[in-house]
Amino acid sequence: MLTLPPSCRIWLAMRPTDMRKGMDGLLGEVRTRWDDDPFGGHLFIFPSRDASRVKILWWHDGGLCLFAKRLEKGRFRLPRLQPGQTSVALDAADLTMLLSGIDWTRARRQQLHEPPKPLANPSAQGIDKRPEV
Repeated sequence: MLTLPPSCRIWLAMRPTDMRKGMDGLLGEVRTRWDDDPFGGHLFIFPSRDASRVKILWWHDGGLCLFAKRLEKGRFRLPRLQPGQTSVALDAADLTMLLSGIDWTRARRQQLHEPPKPLANPSAQGIDKRPEV
């Protein structure tokens, strides 16, 4: 099991990628699709045309890693795109669902509790936060 650092971003390309490409070809894809630094420690996921394969490019601890997964039956369920969107940012749970073949259209996230946001400028609202002397 890989543990990703909190600063790691996960990007899923939504246009199909030629699965014959290796590390160098995918490095070029990262630079052109995302205009991003492929050596920044982020994961870049590339699906095949028929969505039965994915390749993941990741720079980790001084070396470039290339992971590949091929489904023997079925296809990876890719998220739906908004108009004009060419890639999707994922979190670790999304990546796990994608690689496990979970259908995203049927998965529903529970609404999580959000704590109340602090006041941006308490003095502007007539609230004095200074301690009394």
